[in-house]
Amino acid sequence: MDDEHWMMIALEEARAAAAVGDVPVGAIVVADGSILGRGRNRRELDRDPTAHAEIVALRDAARALGTWRVEATLIVTQEPCPMCAGAIVNARIRRLVYGCPNPKAGAVASLFTIVSDPRLNHRVEVRGGVRAAECAGLLQQFFADLRRGPNFGE
Repeated sequence: MDDEHWMMIALEEARAAAAVGDVPVGAIVVADGSILGRGRNRRELDRDPTAHAEIVALRDAARALGTWRVEATLIVTQEPCPMCAGAIVNARIRRLVYGCPNPKAGAVASLFTIVSDPRLNHRVEVRGGVRAAECAGLLQQFFADLRRGPNFGE
């Protein structure tokens, strides 16, 4: 299975986040053709500022593996933020695949390059832009709907 296939599954997670009012970002952790962990944004649902899709997926994968060294591929619908990029390095993720860039908080290529910083003890192979238009469209629609909501501007 290829990155595009896995990104479709991450997009399903993102849609599930949107369905409960969270920003639609989804992530999965994959190794040897199997999903080790799944995550979606749960900040609103859990009232937890650290409940980003990547963190949720990494925790799920670490539980499944029985170790903090995840050493797999992380597929996520949006370029990770600084917190998530740091977690990716600390989890020893080998490869990161993301959908759309995150111009306001991206820590892989847009604002920072945390996962490839040579000063850190681990670097991650990166592929960006997988199903980028679909990933970005989901976020754009979510925020457009939010702005049109009944309480916008109050």
